[in-house]
Amino acid sequence: MANSNKRVPENVPGDFFVDSTCIDCDACRQIAPHVFGEGSSTSFVKAQPTAPSERRDALHALLACPTGSIGCLGEDDVKAAMADFPLLIEEPVYYCGYNSPKSYGGNSYFVRHPDGNWLIDAPKFVTPLVQQLERLGGLAHIFLTHRDDVADAARFAAHFGARRIIHRDELASQPDAEVVLEGNEPRELMPGFLAIPTPGHTKGHCVLLVGERYLFTGDHLDWDRDAQRLSASEDYCWYSWPRQIESMERLAQYRFEWVLPGHGQRVQLPAEKMREEMRRLVEDMHVRA
Repeated sequence: MANSNKRVPENVPGDFFVDSTCIDCDACRQIAPHVFGEGSSTSFVKAQPTAPSERRDALHALLACPTGSIGCLGEDDVKAAMADFPLLIEEPVYYCGYNSPKSYGGNSYFVRHPDGNWLIDAPKFVTPLVQQLERLGGLAHIFLTHRDDVADAARFAAHFGARRIIHRDELASQPDAEVVLEGNEPRELMPGFLAIPTPGHTKGHCVLLVGERYLFTGDHLDWDRDAQRLSASEDYCWYSWPRQIESMERLAQYRFEWVLPGHGQRVQLPAEKMREEMRRLVEDMHVRA
């Protein structure tokens, strides 16, 4: 729980605040960009919410914060905000919230499907979210993009009887995973769900393409809010930047309209615009290499 005595000095006065335990994961700025801003090493409240929708977004950010670094001194109905999760992005895709410090605040997603629902990467295992997922039909599959963002995947798998899917080169993070991906060739996990190996950020990093529309990118690819373009991070590439460039070239051949990252801003673009952005990004990565 956030401590009002540890507020970061950049906060504007008012009910909402960020304290000094913030790890600068960016989750709050993605959820409520009108309320939260980016400081030198933490987020902060740049403007107190005024409209009811802004206040609700700020409460969602409070609940999603992996370190409990956001506080609110108002009389808000936090339980009602809890019931909003998972948050609908576009049917059948939801954002889970409850980001975990085990994945440095990475995002995770829920996808509804008549043949069994999916979790992509894992949030905290918390009762309000688990109960909501039960109401939505539970989980059959848990796709883990890479070792950094598994968080409480094992607990979700045990509770729902779901199968975890991860690449062999990331298996140390989930040694008893039920489905192990091999090599560098794409694998259709079920109709409309394609696992694509994208080594670079880590050796066994994979992305998940759903229905040629939704690309769940882990830590491979995201949207730069400031530059308004697709982005890949060389600073956080733990395995091989040249391999990540190769993976991005490969990914540019696929059709998709959504980029849904573990870390970073999600974005929707028309398919052709997304293809142009991917080509531009690959060119930029080669220049930086």
